[in-house]
Amino acid sequence: MQVILLDKVTHLGSLGDIVKVKDGYARNFLLPTGRARRATAAAKAEFEARRAELEKLAAEKLTTAQAVAAKLTGQTIKLTQKAGVDGRLFGSVTNHDIVEELKKQGFDVHKSQIMMPNGPIKTVGDSTLTIALHTDVEAEVNVSVYGETN
Repeated sequence: MQVILLDKVTHLGSLGDIVKVKDGYARNFLLPTGRARRATAAAKAEFEARRAELEKLAAEKLTTAQAVAAKLTGQTIKLTQKAGVDGRLFGSVTNHDIVEELKKQGFDVHKSQIMMPNGPIKTVGDSTLTIALHTDVEAEVNVSVYGETN
């Protein structure tokens, strides 16, 4: 299926590109999230008429993400979990826990934006995580996990 991208999509293209994607990817992700439209003649004409407006919106999203990244970079998130004497946690620290702590600090991020390449944190100590605020903007935060023994 050919679609017109209405936003920059990682590993696919940027605003205004006409790309061919698998039908399921278009139907289940790109079209429902508003990142693309089917590439019909009417849709192409409408896109060209709205191109300036869409580019302006994309630029605003980028500047907003850059401002949030500037505040977020270098932040330390402190979490306390139950742990054994050897430093392993009973359970783990997931992206959901990190989002909840960031919301307490006044940042609005979604759990899908938190990149945990090694999976959930399962030991006491410090870690550095990346938060993808935009396709072009990432912020690094420090996560300190403290053990609570009972």
